Amino acid sequence: MLYPQRFSQFTREHTDTVAALLCGFLLFLGWFALHLGWLGLAFLLLPAAYIIGGYESAREGLTTLFKEKELDVDLLMIVAAIGAASLGLWRREYHLIIDGAILILIFAISGALEGYAMQRTERSIRSLMSLTPDTARVLLQGREEEIPIGQLKVGDEIVVKPGELIPTDGIILSGYSTLNQAAITGESLPVEKTVGAEVFAGTLNGYGALQIKVHKPAQSSLIQRVIRLVEQAQTQAPPSQEFIDRFEKGYAKVIVVAGILLATLPPFLWGWDWETTIYRALTFLVVASPCALMAAIMPTLLSGIANGARQGILFKNGAQLEKIGKVRAIAFDKTGTLTTGQLQIFQVISVSKYTQADVLKTAASVESSSEHPIGKAIVQAAGDLDWVAAIQVQAIPGQGIVGIAQEQQVIVGNAVFVQRYVTNLPEELREIVQSWEQEGKTVVWVAQEGRGAGAQGSRGAEVMGVIAIADRVRVEAAATITRLKKLGVEQIVMLTGDNEETARSVAKAVGIDRVYAQLLPEDKLNVIRRLQQQYQTVAMVGDGINDAPALAQASVGIAMGVSGSDVALETADIVLMADRLEKIAVAMHLGRRSQAIVKQNIVVALSFIMLLLVGNFLGNINLPIGVIGHEGSTVLVTLSGLRLLK
Repeated sequence: MLYPQRFSQFTREHTDTVAALLCGFLLFLGWFALHLGWLGLAFLLLPAAYIIGGYESAREGLTTLFKEKELDVDLLMIVAAIGAASLGLWRREYHLIIDGAILILIFAISGALEGYAMQRTERSIRSLMSLTPDTARVLLQGREEEIPIGQLKVGDEIVVKPGELIPTDGIILSGYSTLNQAAITGESLPVEKTVGAEVFAGTLNGYGALQIKVHKPAQSSLIQRVIRLVEQAQTQAPPSQEFIDRFEKGYAKVIVVAGILLATLPPFLWGWDWETTIYRALTFLVVASPCALMAAIMPTLLSGIANGARQGILFKNGAQLEKIGKVRAIAFDKTGTLTTGQLQIFQVISVSKYTQADVLKTAASVESSSEHPIGKAIVQAAGDLDWVAAIQVQAIPGQGIVGIAQEQQVIVGNAVFVQRYVTNLPEELREIVQSWEQEGKTVVWVAQEGRGAGAQGSRGAEVMGVIAIADRVRVEAAATITRLKKLGVEQIVMLTGDNEETARSVAKAVGIDRVYAQLLPEDKLNVIRRLQQQYQTVAMVGDGINDAPALAQASVGIAMGVSGSDVALETADIVLMADRLEKIAVAMHLGRRSQAIVKQNIVVALSFIMLLLVGNFLGNINLPIGVIGHEGSTVLVTLSGLRLLK
């Protein structure tokens, strides 16, 4: 039973592909039957090939004709194919029926490929929805009760325990914690929040329990606004697609009208006999069928997509391969895109009597008991050193951490916190720390106190050194920006939810001059819209949930494949599978090559059509030669498009 179910599911999901395969199979059997002289069998198989391969095109063509009062290429192809078959029956040149079936087969294959290329599912929206829990823990008459998110009302008080996702936007009534907001705002470090601070749905609570008051309906939360923005941006049809649709309808209309005129006027104008007139009209429909014109585009784009895939660049559809070559402005997210998104030790400086290793070992001894990302970065950096975990460790949220290591009290934290334990901070370190902080780095002071030097506030400790911690800039980021500028990108900007100092520090390191900091998802979307008004074709490179609306709005959305969230990957048009920024320049080069080849193919296809049309009017070609010329030009432009495989 399993195999029939799988086959049934495959046929439902790949209807166009199955139709094209059956059409090709029946066409081959029909040709073979004609070759053996089995006319009866051939006349059963070939009509079946026509119906199976051409049903969808005929349905779409007739729907467009009756509902929109427009002619399109689908209907033109059906008319040309049926005309070839009718002429073959009339003149008993049955090979013309094969020619008509080939026309249908070519279009069926093209339709299947287009269907795969243009599919955009709603999985991104479902991924967004998964960021928030289904229920919230509400305080009702002093008791906790879980209710669905949809039942929350403004004024409800909810409890969020350590490690849980915030279910909806709200204001903290009691409690203190750090919240990881990277997925929503793009901030590289967890944010410390206490009473009176606003929290966002979908952010991850740290170590503290929080009591939160709902201050807006659940459907108005930031994450819900992100969902709506993604939906709106994805439903906007690109201008190139609208142009192709208009051209297709106009071309089909001209050819059909010309075919009707050619089938009726020559006997009255030039004295042609009706047999010659109909023959020339049907030949005209065959040679004017735009299969070569359609093949001028898709094989090229599919080859470019295959080429990109080999290099770790995933193009979601062929239209984006074309668009990436036209990009005039690029916006980069910071955290996880221009940077790795992982905190690392930037530099360690010790005072004269200590070494850098001493500073790291001492800090790691107390930070090993901490779950804070800064502590984890310090412990990771000291991994190869010999240190012992401290005891009696006490963390003071937002300030620092203390503990006893090897019978000495260790103090690690910010300057204000450490000054409670030391007489003074070394002046030479103050100047260095000030410059680090101006660059957006987080600085941790490390001090230790002698045995018995006592309680907090005794000021018997001495500073050992300082540790600078930062989100590391990707090594290839600066070279990528330089390369993009050489390719002629007119504007490169950074969009981030992080603070201004950190953003400008990273921008300076990679060579970006224009920075937009402290942005929410809708702010990024608005910046992309302003860039599009000025530069038309704009790319956005990002990795987080907060980038999803901007990725969807941008002419070309580019997501980081390894560090990127599911929503960013689904929303984006291009995915860098190995998170290698330099592949953006490779994608642009592929896009420009595809544009050049498509233009060449269009010229070749139109030239063939014009030559065949002129030959038909002059009476120098017959229908078989017209079909050979038509299909030959299709093969030629298809092979030309395959050049992008190299």
